[in-house]
Amino acid sequence: MISIIFGKTKPINYIIVLTFLFAFYWGVHFSLFDRIYSPSQLVQKMLVLGALLFSIFLVNFIVKRNKITGSNSFSILFYALLTVVFPETLLDSNAILCSFFLLLAMRRLISMRSSRETKFKIFDATIWVLISSFFYDWALLFVILIYAAIFFYDAKNIRNWLAPFAGLFTVYMITKCVMILSGNEEFLAEQYQFHFSLNVAYFSYWGHSTKLILFALVTFLTGLLAFLKLGKSGFGRVANMRLIAFTFVIGLVVNLLKLSDNVYPVMITFFPAVVFMTKFIESIRRPRIKEIVLIASIIVPFLALLTGIAIQ
Repeated sequence: MISIIFGKTKPINYIIVLTFLFAFYWGVHFSLFDRIYSPSQLVQKMLVLGALLFSIFLVNFIVKRNKITGSNSFSILFYALLTVVFPETLLDSNAILCSFFLLLAMRRLISMRSSRETKFKIFDATIWVLISSFFYDWALLFVILIYAAIFFYDAKNIRNWLAPFAGLFTVYMITKCVMILSGNEEFLAEQYQFHFSLNVAYFSYWGHSTKLILFALVTFLTGLLAFLKLGKSGFGRVANMRLIAFTFVIGLVVNLLKLSDNVYPVMITFFPAVVFMTKFIESIRRPRIKEIVLIASIIVPFLALLTGIAIQ
């Protein structure tokens, strides 16, 4: 049943996923964590929710436009299910917005495979990555991803290696002008502190340790299987998967560097994770086994959610 519904790309799939995310987002805020907001704060949360819902369209667009996965909707299904595994990330508006802008960057980087307008794509991706760092300072590490993409797709053109500097200069000048006009000239100095302190007690709660470790293991395992299934695929597809894998690694590093209460940046790793999970589902040829795995993939997140609620 699940494979029949999400095994194809239909508008009903968007309706199901978006409706669920809309309801689950407010359920997490008001029921699970008992948050209370003023009218102005509610407006801000609605804008953040809009970014979250639009992220679903971005994920689907990236995987379909670049033929990373087959013609199905498993990627958006898994994206929604990961929010169930990590509901606390929906409380962190910075996580949602940072992830949103990184998805915009990934859209441009993966499209470099076509070898058209490469410098403009690098420029755009640099701008999106820098904007994402306004929400998490350590997100600047994704600039490494830009140079990885250049290395994977078009390393011979020296201008490609210089394009990120143009993006950096553009964002810096615009931000500086806006900050001067708004009277907040210390924004950049205050934003990019790059603090890091390893808080072992942070992992005492199972949601910060067991879930994250299991999530990383499952993603690495499905990613390994995805690479094995690539076989003799073209260089472009292999390069795409390498870039996606590198995205996940950098995302995990940012998670470790941002260890603190009320900060849950795990969402920035959702995109590469859902790609690998989707590739794994696609590799299952027997319909019954695929259906069983899909049912388990829906049941397990809700079991994790209920376990977390019981422990609190």
